[in-house]
Amino acid sequence: MSNIPIPFNKPNLFGGETEKISDLFQVGRIGGDWEFTKKCQELLEIESGAAKVFLTSSCTHALEMAAILLDFEQGDEVIIPSYTFVSTANAFLLRGGRPIFVDIDPKTLNLDPLRVEEKVNIRTKAIVPIHYGGVSAEMKSICEIAERHGFHVVEDNAHGLFGRYRGKALGSFGTLATQSFDEAKNFTCGQGGALVVNDPSLVERAEVIRDRGTNRGKFFRREADRYQWVDLGSNYALSEINAAILLFQLENRERIQARRKMIWERYRDSLDAWAKCTGSTLPHVPSDCIPSYHIFYILFPERQIRDSLIDKLAEKKISCLSHYSPLHLSLAGKKLGYKEGDCPVAESLSERLLRLPLFFDLKTEDQTRIIDVILESKI
Repeated sequence: MSNIPIPFNKPNLFGGETEKISDLFQVGRIGGDWEFTKKCQELLEIESGAAKVFLTSSCTHALEMAAILLDFEQGDEVIIPSYTFVSTANAFLLRGGRPIFVDIDPKTLNLDPLRVEEKVNIRTKAIVPIHYGGVSAEMKSICEIAERHGFHVVEDNAHGLFGRYRGKALGSFGTLATQSFDEAKNFTCGQGGALVVNDPSLVERAEVIRDRGTNRGKFFRREADRYQWVDLGSNYALSEINAAILLFQLENRERIQARRKMIWERYRDSLDAWAKCTGSTLPHVPSDCIPSYHIFYILFPERQIRDSLIDKLAEKKISCLSHYSPLHLSLAGKKLGYKEGDCPVAESLSERLLRLPLFFDLKTEDQTRIIDVILESKI
């Protein structure tokens, strides 16, 4: 058996990206908001049905734009799962908002709608579900709660690009949604993101916020006679170099997704019987969902079993990782008044979850090595 190290992740880089960058240097514009940015945005708008998509320098910055766009201020509350990345909370804290952490569904690891209703009050301004691993949250229930109480839905779709729920694209349900294109995602440009604007009435202001709070876009389109500062904002635009890389990746989306699906399904099919025998759990995909195949994980009955398998895999030079620590138990979360026991499902699952390598270039023989080590482990 080969002993060549298997990384947890390897960014998609096919070689065609360099041709796009070469084309970019022929054009001579490398800042932002030029040809490659526009092509990426148009492709994403067609795929999602969004009123407008704005490429950003990161998903974090897209979330920050969302908080500004929804006029978050001191005392406003945002409901988010505790089991998520820190940016989901920080973006709203930066505007004076308070994150209200809610527990997750033990099957999908997404925000539990049954817990959401308990946290709604007159200060609730938005809810931010994530689609963990690329499997949709229960958006029907979440959107109904938001509509009933009159607050916004912002989908943190960092994991879910090209996944679907009830036939609709993930990222198309909320007032706003965000995307991530960092090197760990299905589609990457090194570092990047996008703000998806599904409410047409917010498009004009989103453009202003992204462009330092100025009316630069309208001025360049000759829709304004002066270029001036008009609102809050910052420089959230993605460079054309990143956009050129991203465009090639998005143009090859069917190829990328087909390969990831094949790897994901092989893990599932090979480990299903083993998981049942050991009391472990594999990703659950509801019948009305098509995942993005972003993450494949094993949920073990005990932390010690997970940690032991991590060690065994490491001995074979195979890198596997756990994932989020619940935000409510972080140092920052405790400063907000949260404590152990507030989100018991997230607390338990975070101790027992292991993510397996899943990337486009994962060789069949390397995936076989990973599967064999797991099947041979005595747990």
